[in-house]
Amino acid sequence: MTARTPPGWYVISLRPRGEHALLRRAAARVGAGVIALSPWRLRMRSDDPTRRALAEALRAPRVLFTSPVAVRAARTLSPLHAREGQQWFAVGAGTAAALRRAGVAQVHAPARMDSEGLLSLPGLSRDIGGNLGFVTAPGGRGVLVPELQARGFRVLRVDVYEREPVPLPPRAIAQLMAADVPLKLALSSGEALQLAMAALPDAARERLRRAQVLAASERLADFAREYSFDDIVVARSARPADLVAAATR
Repeated sequence: MTARTPPGWYVISLRPRGEHALLRRAAARVGAGVIALSPWRLRMRSDDPTRRALAEALRAPRVLFTSPVAVRAARTLSPLHAREGQQWFAVGAGTAAALRRAGVAQVHAPARMDSEGLLSLPGLSRDIGGNLGFVTAPGGRGVLVPELQARGFRVLRVDVYEREPVPLPPRAIAQLMAADVPLKLALSSGEALQLAMAALPDAARERLRRAQVLAASERLADFAREYSFDDIVVARSARPADLVAAATR
């Protein structure tokens, strides 16, 4: 039997429990491993109030999704089809691709894949107004709703899933402490970093701070600096392939 080649470095993933597969594949392509340090898990909502709120949001002239998970959760509650004259928006390429797979052919997504890039799209400019369906989860994207409301939109927000904090996996903490190769922290959520830093033992927290941060946006890079990380690179987006590519630049 051929001995398995050990990874040349590790990506530390703060993605929700069970959501590491794409990052593992991207890391494996460049000879890296993944330490799955999940501080939360996802729970899809299926109650009647959520269904009614989603139906109303999907009738709006403009519909905006904030993540591929939001698309996945919404699809379990309702078919996703664009009506004539509707505009559908995605915060990034991954969310746009998820909407297209769900059956929405025309999706507007920014080249700069963050909240600021999304707000620069012409279809979300000031003085348009009217209803805007906003499909998301509690927490995160804190700048979007206030800014959209300030631009005159009536935001019909529906949280189709939620993130539930869970204890950090002891095996992942042990991997973090034992790693003798470079560590890279894939950062696509400030809330996930906040949860992880609060839950880690002191020694593991300091070990994590020595990792290079692969930040999905400038905003997240600034957030990492608040936690005393100082080796930070900014990726093109939060997509796993882009995060891993940032580590190899």
